[in-house]
Amino acid sequence: MAHIVAMVAKGPQGFVLADRAMSLFVLYNLLHVMTSVNRPADTPSRIKLSVTPRKYIVMGAATAAICPIRGSRAIRLVFAALGCILLASACSRIENAGSLQDIQTRKTLVVLTRNAPTTYYEGRDGQWKGLEHDMATAFAVHLGVEVRFEVRDTVAEILASLAEGEGDLAAAGLTKTPDRDERFLSGPVYQRVRQQVVCRRGGPTPRSVRALADVELAVAAESSYVNRLQGLEQQRPELAWRVSEELDTEQLLEEVWEEKLQCTVADSNIVAINRRYFPELKVAFHLSEEQPLVWLLPEGAKELKGELERWFREFRAAGALDALLEEYYGFIEIFDYVDISRFTRRIEETLPRYESPFKAAARKYDLSWTLLAAQAYQESHWRPKARSPTGVKGIMMLTLPTARELGVEDRLDPEQSIRAGARYLAELRERLPETIKEPDRTWMALAAYNVGMSHLYDARKLARRLDKNPNEWRDFSEVLPLLAQKRYYRTLKHGYARGSEPVQYVKRIRDYHDILERVLEK
Repeated sequence: MAHIVAMVAKGPQGFVLADRAMSLFVLYNLLHVMTSVNRPADTPSRIKLSVTPRKYIVMGAATAAICPIRGSRAIRLVFAALGCILLASACSRIENAGSLQDIQTRKTLVVLTRNAPTTYYEGRDGQWKGLEHDMATAFAVHLGVEVRFEVRDTVAEILASLAEGEGDLAAAGLTKTPDRDERFLSGPVYQRVRQQVVCRRGGPTPRSVRALADVELAVAAESSYVNRLQGLEQQRPELAWRVSEELDTEQLLEEVWEEKLQCTVADSNIVAINRRYFPELKVAFHLSEEQPLVWLLPEGAKELKGELERWFREFRAAGALDALLEEYYGFIEIFDYVDISRFTRRIEETLPRYESPFKAAARKYDLSWTLLAAQAYQESHWRPKARSPTGVKGIMMLTLPTARELGVEDRLDPEQSIRAGARYLAELRERLPETIKEPDRTWMALAAYNVGMSHLYDARKLARRLDKNPNEWRDFSEVLPLLAQKRYYRTLKHGYARGSEPVQYVKRIRDYHDILERVLEK
């Protein structure tokens, strides 16, 4: 019995925090069983448990006559565990949530969010990242306070937590809707998305709202998708869908991919990220026009809202928002179902043969081994005997002069090729001006690997001439394609180059790198 209770009371990632209501239910039943032992049949139990959504209250008590706990270690553990759960529930609320003055007094901004690739997640390096994470952290720095992220499983839980004062704001890819405007204040718009109907290749694919009535459709509870479907139902009474209280949007997309569900609805940014991990997902049609994503704040947080709007104006004007959108979404514009499907298959079938050389070379030259592997896939699809009509060969597709310079005896030897390719990339990165910071430095080194350092220097000169920032990949990637235009390349030292090619090259590598890291995490 004591062992069972210890499991129930485990935290912080154990059962209590995963589902407090269920924990209380289990403990209540344990108490009921134990307090029934040796109790006269006509003696009523005075333990009453009242559980309402996100509120957990124990009413009444078990007296010594009814529940003789003295000398019973197991029962004492039950009460201790029950107390821990109630304490955790009570302490999850913060005093004066959303009050700017209280945030500055307690020196902590409490942010409600979801653990998802579009919002807040832990990378392979152990660092937390995500668009919402980075923006909320920047806002906290502006306020001069620490940031604490409180993770909830679903949008419904986030909204309930915000309403009950468990966070100062909610940053979780939330669409601005009339229903939410009645309950909360909204921050500035930082991204625009469309709702998309998503199904699986080979399965039913509705092409219109009318056809939705013929498929099994499920959406996340209290999501903007529910509101949209309810609005459409006014014109199409035959529409039917299931609301999932347990699964969030990403989990429903995975259900569709696993053929457990025919279709779901998701925002376009969520779809763009997730169908790289589940390439069989297919967008059937757009369910809405563009909609704004915002942070939500408690109704009374007017002062915090004003400060958020002031910070956001500066944040956007400085180009910081564009930089984050480029970091998290700049590489996913291209989607090739056949290529992505082949890539995910080769991660399992082919990559294990070369994982050790990739890791060794990456350690030696201070590179990410997964980025090096992603680059090699872009170069050769991990084919050690790959050749091109231009004369480049091997898994890293080295030219003969470069291979000789790097001491490679056999370009078709995968270990030699990987080691030389890693060294070459590291040397290119080292040759770049110190004014270029990461991750832009790596993206430009990759571009130089593809198009050559001389053309990269030309593009830097052109960027300055066009009043673009030559140190930021976001600006630089707009300049590189101009190297193919006569009015520009005729004024540059090294002349014409297919400048759009290195831009696509870097995008592809970033795409493969992102997919590879996600697959390896799983």
